[in-house]
Amino acid sequence: MPLYECVLLARNDVTQQQVEAIADQVAATLAEQNGGEIKKREYWGLRGLAYRIKKNRKAHYMLLGLEATPAALLEVERQLGLNEDVLRSLTLRIEAIDEAPSAILARRSDDRERERGFRGPRPAGRFSSGRTGGRERDDREEFRARPRDEMEMGPGGEE
Repeated sequence: MPLYECVLLARNDVTQQQVEAIADQVAATLAEQNGGEIKKREYWGLRGLAYRIKKNRKAHYMLLGLEATPAALLEVERQLGLNEDVLRSLTLRIEAIDEAPSAILARRSDDRERERGFRGPRPAGRFSSGRTGGRERDDREEFRARPRDEMEMGPGGEE
């Protein structure tokens, strides 16, 4: 049977358990059609959308790895389109279902490890306000502070 990956976006006002229930509904539809099963299920969490979809700025993301016949997959896509809680779904045919965590989950775990790691105390900077804009101090002669009596005299030492 062919393999597919399906990513679905659910409205932000539903709970994670309701998103899992949508995935269970997909599994039931596949079993009912005698056409396959869910091989992989990943909940990516509530994430911000790039643009508003049906007045929603955030959505629950769910990745499903499916083994299904084309007829069963058409029925799954139809059911997802009819479900009011599903904003979008995208299904792609793939060669093999990767058992390792997806890039989204791998990046999230890397971020958590970086947050927990101790980096040590911050070095004391010359300016804590950040007004330097990342530029280093300029030691060229024309930017150095000069004594007031030198400033009153002209460029050649004349008044």
